[in-house]
Amino acid sequence: MPWNQPSGPQSPWGRRPGGPDLDERLKSWQRKLESLLRPGGGGRGGDSSSLLIIATAAIVLVWLYNGVYQVKQPERGVVQRFGQYLETTPPGLHFRMPWPIESVNIVNVASVNSSDFKSRVLTSDVNLVDLHFAVQYQFSDPVKKLFRVRDPESTLSEVSESAIREIVGRSTMGDLLVGSTRPDITRRTKELIQSVLDSYNTGITVTTVNLEDVQVPDAVVPSQRDANKAQADKERLILEAEAYASRILPEAQGTAAKILQDSQAYKSRVTAIAEGQASRFSQLEGAYAQAPEVTRRRLYTDTIENVLARAHKVIIDSRSGGNLVYLPIEKLLEKSVKGEAEAGAENAAGSARDSTDQVTIEGSRSRGER
Repeated sequence: MPWNQPSGPQSPWGRRPGGPDLDERLKSWQRKLESLLRPGGGGRGGDSSSLLIIATAAIVLVWLYNGVYQVKQPERGVVQRFGQYLETTPPGLHFRMPWPIESVNIVNVASVNSSDFKSRVLTSDVNLVDLHFAVQYQFSDPVKKLFRVRDPESTLSEVSESAIREIVGRSTMGDLLVGSTRPDITRRTKELIQSVLDSYNTGITVTTVNLEDVQVPDAVVPSQRDANKAQADKERLILEAEAYASRILPEAQGTAAKILQDSQAYKSRVTAIAEGQASRFSQLEGAYAQAPEVTRRRLYTDTIENVLARAHKVIIDSRSGGNLVYLPIEKLLEKSVKGEAEAGAENAAGSARDSTDQVTIEGSRSRGER
């Protein structure tokens, strides 16, 4: 049988005996679908209603499927019903009523975020510095993060800059440059930032604060050098004044103590002499009461002896006759006493002049050093 004949059991292009006709089935399904969708068509009402139910059920299933959500391990889900907070869901697979009834916000509470800040700050020793520091933080409370503060990152930035200004404003330039004091500055800054954030109920936990760089602005370098030089001169002058005071005060205190001791000694001497004279007068009074004539002569003799002992008069008996060589003993004694007085005065003046010159030279030297 030829291959181009349309019939025959062995034709490769013909249908198999008893096999399904695919084209006819497709056409049949197409006619049924058109009859169901054609308004007022020849399809039955039951088929149309069943198709509507199926479509509605599919839409409801898709809507409900959108309510399924998953919260990962480092995250927390915050569910809101009509905009009001409902609950916080832990990690896992959860279901919520789909939009617009309920909504969910996923907040990562385990990841560490970092923010870098640059600020120009004035230190306590009047130095202007440019600071570059970084703050690492976490959102520990998702509810506070979403509902307590409108912009947590902006709030953190403002609080961090305010805290670093306050802490650095109480520190010196040396504290910022020395590596051993930097950890204390960052620790106090972290505590201050966390305290302010807690008062605002931001739900942010600060983990670390790093002071990465400290620079002096180029425009203020000459002024800062002058200020540092003036500060160094001030400290040097203070030390010199303290050294001068340490040297002068002991001398003044020693002189005052010597004068006080001399006055006390003079007081004791004068008091003892007065007491001795009073006691001698009392004894003389008793002796005079017992023997007035003897006591009177004895007092006269003692008085003449004391007077003549201090006198520089020379008495010569001219009646003895003969030649007598007169020695001006009075003048010699006066000259001797005057010479001793002048020598003592010169020695005292020389000592005072040396002391004055020494003090003047030391004072001039101290003023020149200043």
